[in-house]
Amino acid sequence: MALVVAQEVPTSSSMAVPHGPAGVGKARHRMRSQLRSGGVSESVIDDAVLILSELLSNACKHGRPLGDAPAGDGDVRAAWRVDARGRLIVEVTDGGGPTRPAPATPSVTAHGGRGLNIITALADDWGVRDDVHGEVTVWVVVHADVHDPDAGCRRDGFATRVTSPALPDMSGLDLVDAFDDLD
Repeated sequence: MALVVAQEVPTSSSMAVPHGPAGVGKARHRMRSQLRSGGVSESVIDDAVLILSELLSNACKHGRPLGDAPAGDGDVRAAWRVDARGRLIVEVTDGGGPTRPAPATPSVTAHGGRGLNIITALADDWGVRDDVHGEVTVWVVVHADVHDPDAGCRRDGFATRVTSPALPDMSGLDLVDAFDDLD
């Protein structure tokens, strides 16, 4: 009989991240460390870290820093928590921007515009909340139950939706004779 010891994920974690690429790695490392020590499965952690990266990149590219700091200075806020129902929720808050966060339809050659589509494919749910003083928070439910033993084993995930075409069975075919017939 196996003994399972449940570890608690911190109920919440919040940190100021510099408005720009400098703090993204630190935020990802902190999230990974906290979730791992809380017993969250690696596949859920991988999804959460990718989602956090996308949200922070979008906040720095499209949003203003919090407060009155000029773009490129100041901070945005990253937060994650496991709520009372066991849902892993990630949030990034910035000072708002000229547009609302919405999935784009980039061209095949576009260098960006896929972040929210990636989040949609990985997450159970996401949305946008307007906060005080013009702040905008994008929230994501990464997984609906991190305590589920199958957490991260998505049966309807992206990888299962992309399949290669079936190849015909050629086991009984004599390829030498087939090529001879072409002459």
